[in-house]
Order: sequence, then structure tokens, then C-alpha cells
Amino acid sequence: MATFEIVMPQMGEGLIEATLTKWLKQEGDAIAEDDAVVEVATDKVDTEIPSPVFGTLVKKLFAEGDVVPIGKAIALVELKGVRPDVPAVIGTAPLPSTEPDIATYKPVKQSRPDTGVEPVFTEEEYSGGTRFYSPLVRSIAKQENVSMKELSNIPGTGKDDRVTKEDILNWVKNRKSAGRPTQQPIQPIVHSGEDQVVEMDRIRQLISSHMSRSWETSPHVNSFMEVDMTRIVNWRSRNKDSFEKRENIKLTFTPLIIESIAKAVRDVPQVNVSVDGIRIIYHRNINIGMAVALPNYNLIVPVIKNADQKSLPGLIRSVTDLADRARNSKLVPDEISGGTISFTNLGSFGLLTGAPIINQPQTAIVAVGAIKKRPVVLETPDGDTIAIRHMMILSVAHDHRVIDGVLAGQFLDRIRFYLENFDITQSI
Repeated sequence: MATFEIVMPQMGEGLIEATLTKWLKQEGDAIAEDDAVVEVATDKVDTEIPSPVFGTLVKKLFAEGDVVPIGKAIALVELKGVRPDVPAVIGTAPLPSTEPDIATYKPVKQSRPDTGVEPVFTEEEYSGGTRFYSPLVRSIAKQENVSMKELSNIPGTGKDDRVTKEDILNWVKNRKSAGRPTQQPIQPIVHSGEDQVVEMDRIRQLISSHMSRSWETSPHVNSFMEVDMTRIVNWRSRNKDSFEKRENIKLTFTPLIIESIAKAVRDVPQVNVSVDGIRIIYHRNINIGMAVALPNYNLIVPVIKNADQKSLPGLIRSVTDLADRARNSKLVPDEISGGTISFTNLGSFGLLTGAPIINQPQTAIVAVGAIKKRPVVLETPDGDTIAIRHMMILSVAHDHRVIDGVLAGQFLDRIRFYLENFDITQSI
């Protein structure tokens, strides 16, 4: 019988490997076309790999927990009824390496400064974790006695914040010239036998690592502005019931706010940037990441691609679809990559405002709080008057390396303008 190789597929931009987390089929199991065979995880998303053929799983080539390169065969399927368009045996050529040969790096032996703390370096320390390090970088780290904790603090200038050979060599050079600071032993946390101790799940570990590195990479500044949401509140109240009845979709404030953010980014494109060393990358597309809270209290950020090109009904459908599939673990890797600026709706949880952490390699994240009725002084042709208005606090956390206060203020003011001048005559 002919044999077919199921390979680790391309999982998204910049990803070169994935972790095999759970086999859904066992050796000897019959497999139908499009049956899910195995669950895999990357640093961006969890997903399933389906079988493109009918047959029987005859060999699992990797165990659960193994890290597998993209394009590598993971299972062999004995075909039943070979279709003309499916080759009997699929060969997998090795992927070309983009890293320099490890042999080209010649480490200089140097004694490690005495810190009073005995270092421990293990193979597992450099081969695991939540941040990808190339074999060359791991080799240099071992040779130079750079621990995993220290390695995780090195700002990466490569794609997706990846640490390059130059990054770690510069870090080692600066450490040697400046002298490594003395490590202070961490005081152990004392807990009673009644306390519950739970290990972080994989997603929470990724969030912890990503947020810590973002805080260390970007000098965060937060700017705030009040917005009168009365026009939008009234318009939504008039349209939400008929829209939900017709489309079976709830009309929330999130897509209305995202529409205003997309328009504001077009007006102030200097906030739609990333930093690459001493270079600023101005993104052509406006891809807005939308923070979604998951049932297990974790967080994921699906991306609305080209948000400025979508109509309001299109944004409503995109927001609803991405949020629903995010909560049900149905997103694919491409749907959580490529964001250029992010948005989080803290008002969903009753919060008035907040100071979120930037989602690297982006340089800004917009946050909104709960919409509350408040007495507000209004200026009218007949003089000032006090009225009850629906008010909301709008904020942006921005990377002070490239976005100063004046630019953040201009950006927030454009968002405020589009929200307060929302077209209440439009229908959806």
C-alpha cells in the first residue's frame, strides 16, 4: 500500500517550529479526509492538524511535547484508495538554515564573575521555555554562561523580537565591560499547607514572558482623554434590537470604537509603527489587534486586518467572528499575527480606565473604559449649561522611544473627534 507523510504545516508568519501537544489519533486508527490528527501549539496559537487523505495511521514520528520544525513529517498514513492528485509518498527536503553555522562562532573563555550564587545550566534550560532561541544563540549563551533568565532579558532586534547573534554578543560584551551586577537571592514565598499551588498553563507562561519583555523593551507612557459618547449610545439604542434580530449578532460598542481608531490611524500614521534597532518601520496596513478575554482568564489578541478598509457592518461581523472563535479556540495562526496597533475594551469589565502594556513589536495600544452618565458642562450659543451625558475615558499606552506626548495627544483627539461626530443618520 502507498504511504503518505503528514507534515508540520506553515503556522504563520515568522514561525519555524511548533510543539506537538496531543495526539488525537493513535497508530492503527482509521482516518478520514480532514480528520484532526494532532494538536499543536506555537507561541501564537493552538490548533489542530487535519489529515488531507483517507487511510490508517501507521506511524507517529514524534511524541507529545516534541518541538517539530515546519515542513517536517510527523506521521505516516497508509492510503486507502489513492486519488490521482495525491502523490503516493511525499518526500520532505530539509529547510534551508538562515542562521550562521555554529562552528563560525569562536567563544573567548572568560571566568564568570563571582556573584555568590552558584549558576546552574542545563540542556533543558536552553531548549525549552516560551521564547524561541536559535541553536547558535543557545550555543553562545552556554559558552558565555548566560542563564535562561538573563537570556530572556536581552532585547531582540530580529523578527518577532527574536534574539540574534549580534544581540547576544553585544550583551556579553557590555556585561564584561561594565561588570555583571550582583544577583540577589530571591526570598522564597512562604505558604501554608492550605494554599493552592498551581503551575501556570502554557498560554499564561507566554503572556508572562511577552509582557515582561515588553515592559523591559519599551518606555511606557500613558495619555488620557475624555470622550462624550452620547451620540453613539443613542444611535446604538435605536438600532441594536433590529440589527440583532436581522443578523443574529449583538451590536456592541467595540466595532464602533475600532472604526474610529482606524480612521484616526489614517490621520496620524506615525503611531502605526514598530522599532527595529535605530530604524522606525512605518506600517502601510492598519491591522488592529483586539484583546479578547478567554473563559480560563487568559488573553488572546486576534487581528482585524486592513481595518480602515472595512465598512461598519463588515467590522461588526469581523469583531464578532474573531471574538467568538477566540473563546472557542478556533483561531488559526494568521489571525493573531501581523497586528500594527492594539485595542482593549476595559469597560467590558466595568473599569473606568487602565494603563495596558504594549503588545510588542507594536508601539501603541488604545484602551477605553466603561461609559458612565455624568453631569457635564456644555458650551452653547446661549451660554454654558449642565447636562447629563454618556462619558468615557479614552487612553493610549505608547512607546516613548518613538511616540511623544504631542503625537499621542493628536492621535487621541482624532479618535475623540470621530466618536463624538459619529454619523447618527446611517443605518446598518
